[in-house]
Amino acid sequence: MTDTTTAPAPRRRINLHVLGPILALVALIVLGASLNSNFLGYGNVTNVLARSAFIGIIAVGMTFVITAGGIDLSVGSMAAFVAGVMIMAMNALIPVLGIGVPLVAAGMVVALIAGCAAGFMNGFLIAKIRIEAFIVTLGSMGIYRSLTTWLADGGTLSLDFEARGFYRPVYYDGLWGVSWPIIVFAVVAILGELVMRHTPFGRHCAALGANEQVARYSAIKVDRLRMGTYVLLGVLVGLATIMYVPRLGSASGSTGVLWELEAIAAVIIGGTVLKGGFGRVWGTVIGVLILSLIDNILNLASIVSPYLNGAIQGVIVILAVVLQRESKSAE
Repeated sequence: MTDTTTAPAPRRRINLHVLGPILALVALIVLGASLNSNFLGYGNVTNVLARSAFIGIIAVGMTFVITAGGIDLSVGSMAAFVAGVMIMAMNALIPVLGIGVPLVAAGMVVALIAGCAAGFMNGFLIAKIRIEAFIVTLGSMGIYRSLTTWLADGGTLSLDFEARGFYRPVYYDGLWGVSWPIIVFAVVAILGELVMRHTPFGRHCAALGANEQVARYSAIKVDRLRMGTYVLLGVLVGLATIMYVPRLGSASGSTGVLWELEAIAAVIIGGTVLKGGFGRVWGTVIGVLILSLIDNILNLASIVSPYLNGAIQGVIVILAVVLQRESKSAE
């Protein structure tokens, strides 16, 4: 006689590693809306998204670096340096190009080249000279910050007044009521997710972060790949700077302070493994939004001093790493 009984289907476990950031984002939205009636207003939402776009663009590049087993502590000071070089170049080119589209286009090219060069230098020292990423980027963080202060002679580098007025729409205008920084961030995030999930570059980054020796045995050009992640990050720092400069029209030694902390925190909160081997750009986007909403809620509700935002972000980074370790040990 045949036994017709069937084994019970295994229960599907909820993967908090995936759903956790999404649930946290939803909880923050509900909390913010309950604390302040203006939280979900169009003005506040667009302001939060526009101001988070700079960190978001950089964090997408940071996702690839961390997925490949690297780290970059210099992105904030790099952004300050790129902004300073861009402003100086635009001011110098005004007599030649005048105030107009060619001047802005030239400034954008300078920013992208400067970011690419800075990222290449970090990648070269790490991949070719074999210096630890932590040491290289810690050193370059001090170098870029000092160079910016030196270029500004201890003060502020300011874009020409007329050029600033012409450039301002790059930050304040947009399409269908959505500002350009938000649009650029969305495009970068979509492209980043596609590259991470559906191209050899993204898959090789994960392979390199998981096990460098296996990646070498798999015919992956490890040094070139590692340099590529830092160059990509440098270019995205340049792109973020292009969106940032028209907001204030100036740069100084204090520009971009703690941007590296925010970018790394967003990547870790989004589920990318700090030691490398796994990364997801969509999670990074959620991490950026979580940090921005926490900052916005604290400011709107006046819960704590805004000077403590950096401390709160630091605590979030530590907690995110602890949760990653606990989830790994549970598996």
